[in-house]
Amino acid sequence: MRRSASEKMEIIRIVEESELGVKRTLEEIGISRSTFYEWYKRYLEDGYEGLLPKKNKRHSYWNQISQNERMKVVETALEHPELSPREIAHQITDTQKWFISESSVYRILKAQGLVTSPAWIVMEAADEFKDKTTHIHQQWQTDFTYFKIIGWGWYYLATVMDDYSRFIITWELCKRMDSKNASRVIEKAIQISGLPENKRPRLLSDNGPCYVSHEFTKFISESRMGHVRGAPYHPQTQGKIERYHRTMKNIVKLDNYYYPDELRDRLKEFVDYYNHERYHESLNNLTPADVYYGRDWVRLQQRSIIKKETMKKRRRINQKVAS
Repeated sequence: MRRSASEKMEIIRIVEESELGVKRTLEEIGISRSTFYEWYKRYLEDGYEGLLPKKNKRHSYWNQISQNERMKVVETALEHPELSPREIAHQITDTQKWFISESSVYRILKAQGLVTSPAWIVMEAADEFKDKTTHIHQQWQTDFTYFKIIGWGWYYLATVMDDYSRFIITWELCKRMDSKNASRVIEKAIQISGLPENKRPRLLSDNGPCYVSHEFTKFISESRMGHVRGAPYHPQTQGKIERYHRTMKNIVKLDNYYYPDELRDRLKEFVDYYNHERYHESLNNLTPADVYYGRDWVRLQQRSIIKKETMKKRRRINQKVAS
């Protein structure tokens, strides 16, 4: 069975993030280890482009990237070491107004020794809803996660995420993980969104005690919202917010916190970054705010125009050099 480059990339992501180990994970998805390691070797050498079907070598270099552009890629990577090659490519397009592909950024940085290992976000397709959301406020995801504040004990972060855009509508750091706090953060999201009763979203949560309680069920009913819960012992159903928690903790938990307000300030800083600056691969490398506020198509059209203009410019420059 021939697999597309995107399918190979998805399998690589699953294996990289799996806690089962390479052998068991590949057995579960029905891929031989020799095949996987062949893909992985090509991926490490050439990035995503290495997973594409092999083509005959081209002798035309009309779109060759100039040395000046290569240096700008390196400079951007050094200025923003937290960004992946994928994010650097789209940041250059959005801020510097010229186009370069993700695979080209990867090759340039790898040649300079600035890429040591791939870092990709993994989301197993089978763990998503079959009927995906098609617009904002169609479904919200909510969940609690926990932090330990030195000298204060455990605190619980309640978050409400818009399923379609991945935009964090609101969050609150709570002393207890109970139905009262769960209801309050949902009520806060309703107020922020300003949605009338006849346009309230359905809510997706896990089966935690606070979400199955009589008090919370009554609150949801009175709020004119639907409520669906994931399968027990299957947190992947809430994959988007679970992935958000993992991404957030990988950054926020790098520091120790001695006061709740310290943690709140750091969480606010991260949420602002996540909503407005972080390019999300599953959103066509737009930010959640781009999609939530409806400026996604404008941004994608701008990128398309920039790409066409960059290609024309490279063609003119390289044809002039060739002649």
